[in-house]
Amino acid sequence: MSERPSRPNTPAGGPAAPGHPAAPGAPAQENHSSPVGVIHDIGYRHYGGGRLGRSSATAALAVHSLRGIFGIGRTARAKIIPFALGAIMMLPAVVSIAIMALAQQRGMAYPGYAAGMQPILAIFLASQSPYAVAPDLRFRVLPLYLSRPVTIRDYVGAKLAAMAAAILLLLAVPLTVLFVGELLIDLPGAPLTSDYLASMAGAVGYAVLLASLGVAIASLTPRRGLGVASIIALYLLCSGVSTVLAATMESVNDYAAAGWAWLVNPFFLVDAAVHVGIFGTEPAAPGAYPGGIGVAAAIVAVLGLIALSVAVLIMRYRKAASR
Repeated sequence: MSERPSRPNTPAGGPAAPGHPAAPGAPAQENHSSPVGVIHDIGYRHYGGGRLGRSSATAALAVHSLRGIFGIGRTARAKIIPFALGAIMMLPAVVSIAIMALAQQRGMAYPGYAAGMQPILAIFLASQSPYAVAPDLRFRVLPLYLSRPVTIRDYVGAKLAAMAAAILLLLAVPLTVLFVGELLIDLPGAPLTSDYLASMAGAVGYAVLLASLGVAIASLTPRRGLGVASIIALYLLCSGVSTVLAATMESVNDYAAAGWAWLVNPFFLVDAAVHVGIFGTEPAAPGAYPGGIGVAAAIVAVLGLIALSVAVLIMRYRKAASR
C-alpha cells in the first residue's frame, strides 16, 4: 500500500502549520476550531465553617417553628391572633394586681389561672398547632428536612418543643407578672411563693400535654382549617362531657363519681395530677377530685396521653416521609 504524500508545512497562500510562522504577505486566517468553555467567577464560595450537626439543626427548626407560631417573620395578619390572645391572657393578672393595690386583697389564685383561662388556651392551641405542621405536609417538603442529618424523631421533637414553649410562655408570663406584682405591693402576710411554684410546674404540664394533643391532631390533615376545627371540637367535647357527667353525678349525690368525671377535661386532669396531687393545692374544678388512687390515675393518664400523641406523630411522619 502506498503512503499518502505528506502535506507541506507552509503551502503558498495557505495557513501556517502549528509551530511555524505564517509566510510573509499571507492573509490572516480565522481559527475555525471548536469553541472552548469558559468558567466565570460569579462569587460562589464553598462553606468553610464548622458542621454543627443534628442537635443544632433540630434547635434551629424548633426556634423557627416557635417564631412562626407567634407570627414573627410572617405577615402582620399572622401576628394578630397569637398576640391578641397573649394580651387577653394578661388581663386577669393585671386586674388581680389592681385589686391587690386598691383593696389589699388577692385576686385570681395561681394554680387556677390556667383552668380559668382554658378557652383562650384552647383557641391558641387550635389556631397555631396547624401552622406548625400543616404546611410541611401540604407542600410535601418533609423529605427536604430528612435529607439532612435531622431524623423523624428530631423533627417531631422540634415541633413539639416549639408548641410547648409557646404555651408555656402564654402561661408563665402572666403568672410571673402576678407574682412580681404581689411582691411589690407587699400584702399582709407572706407571699404565696409555694402556690406560684406549683402553678409554674403546672404550666409545664399544661404545655407538654396540650402541645402533644394539638400537634398530633393537626398532623392528621394537611388542611389548616380542618385541623383548627378538630382541636376545637375535641376541647368542646371533653369540656361538655366532663361538665354534664359531673353535674349529673352530683345531682344524685354521687360525689366520688363526679370527681372522676372532672378528669375527662384535660385542663382539670393536669390540675388534679400536678397541682392537687403533687403540690397539694386546692382544685380548680368546681368539685373535688378523687383522692388516693385518683391522683395516681391522673398522673398516669397525663403521661399516657403524651406518649400516645408522640407515637401518633412518629407514625404519621414516617408515613408522610415514605411518599
